[in-house]
Amino acid sequence: MQLIVHLTPKASRNKIEGWSLDAEKKRILRVRVTAVPEDGKANKALIQLLSKTLHISKSRISLIRGETSRIKQLEIKMDEREEDILMNLFEYPS
Repeated sequence: MQLIVHLTPKASRNKIEGWSLDAEKKRILRVRVTAVPEDGKANKALIQLLSKTLHISKSRISLIRGETSRIKQLEIKMDEREEDILMNLFEYPS
């Protein structure tokens, strides 16, 4: 599964805020992490937060695009049950 994330570093706490729509009406998961955007720390915090939330290993989550951008594309190796869990964790925009 590929996932688009809008990451906000240097937040007051680590939090997955939920789904939103971008200008092109694509679904984006909004995430905040306390880590700074230096040396990949915010990206690592993002992967760790998603791993913990989805109860999957970090090795199943890969950053495909957006290493230095707030908009990131991730590849998550998931089965259908895990995809359903992700989609239902937060309100999904229509």
